[in-house]
Amino acid sequence: MRKLGSLCFILFSSVFAVSHAQPSSPATADSRQQKPIFVDVVVTDATHKPVADLEPFDFSVLDENHPQKLMGFRRTDGKAGSKIDPPVEVIVVLDAVNLPYQWVTRLRLELAKFLRADGGRLAQPTSIYLFGSDGLHVQPAPSRDGNALAALVDQAGPMRARDITGGVYALEEQYKDSYKAITGIAENLSHRPGRKVLIWMGPGWPLLSERFFIQTNVSRNTYYHQLAVLQNKLREARATIYCVYGTAGVTNTLYEKFLDPVREIKKMEIGNMGLQVFALHTGGRVLGPSNDVKGLLDDCVAEIGEYYTLALVPPPATKADEYHDLKVQVNRPGVTVKTETGYYNEPID
Repeated sequence: MRKLGSLCFILFSSVFAVSHAQPSSPATADSRQQKPIFVDVVVTDATHKPVADLEPFDFSVLDENHPQKLMGFRRTDGKAGSKIDPPVEVIVVLDAVNLPYQWVTRLRLELAKFLRADGGRLAQPTSIYLFGSDGLHVQPAPSRDGNALAALVDQAGPMRARDITGGVYALEEQYKDSYKAITGIAENLSHRPGRKVLIWMGPGWPLLSERFFIQTNVSRNTYYHQLAVLQNKLREARATIYCVYGTAGVTNTLYEKFLDPVREIKKMEIGNMGLQVFALHTGGRVLGPSNDVKGLLDDCVAEIGEYYTLALVPPPATKADEYHDLKVQVNRPGVTVKTETGYYNEPID
């Protein structure tokens, strides 16, 4: 266990690099060939338990409905890890930017309850990120010591929530700060080994669905490129997002209008970059609303088990940020497949 004195929060201002292994794929002397992509897949049975005995021939992958050959395959126990991949890491983001102070205080208490359960013995290595009005504060290294992490959250002092009464300009600032935060998290995690479960405590940032937020084709192009970059970076980070709502009776379903993938710049809306949209597109879930936030956190962690990592070489892209629908199918009845729903392909340089 890591002692409390060895844990601290740092303001997230830089990205560190750690090399990590990927599933084996054929080497090639032609550097201009498409680079392989790696997809983590969770398969569960009718009782929601992970299926752990699948082989490569049980899987089929469709890219834009065209069958793709698997170039690599790996099966990993997400709880124990392996010689190649560490155990699945849990990252919990407590969002004070997009919630009023009273809600943040309650979520903080529920987070501490989750961390201190079972005597503070966490099943997975866990990191806590605090996202407040002064930026994103991160824990330097994951820990299984829930008591130490809970004390760390307590010692962080009051979290300053954003003033949510500042009108449309304040909403736009919330969105920009939130996008910067999640992009930084994805970039950071992309340099760390293994699969991650990213639990975002809060309803996420404003969807900015009002028309005046996107006024020109130039702005649509900017947002479209940001969408492609972030979605691909989350895949490279091997991050599955879970969005946890913390207040019963407070339901936000507006994001459901933006779940269809964006293939054309002219179809781009800022709502397509909502937290819940990214959660579902990474194979995660939107949980809640519920007053039992600790129970929701337990549900997220309970889904960690055996998973599969598939490697495939995407077809050549004909344009920048070209969306590709991705379907992973398993040749076994009665199972559910959870994985990312697509990616943005790029032409060879």
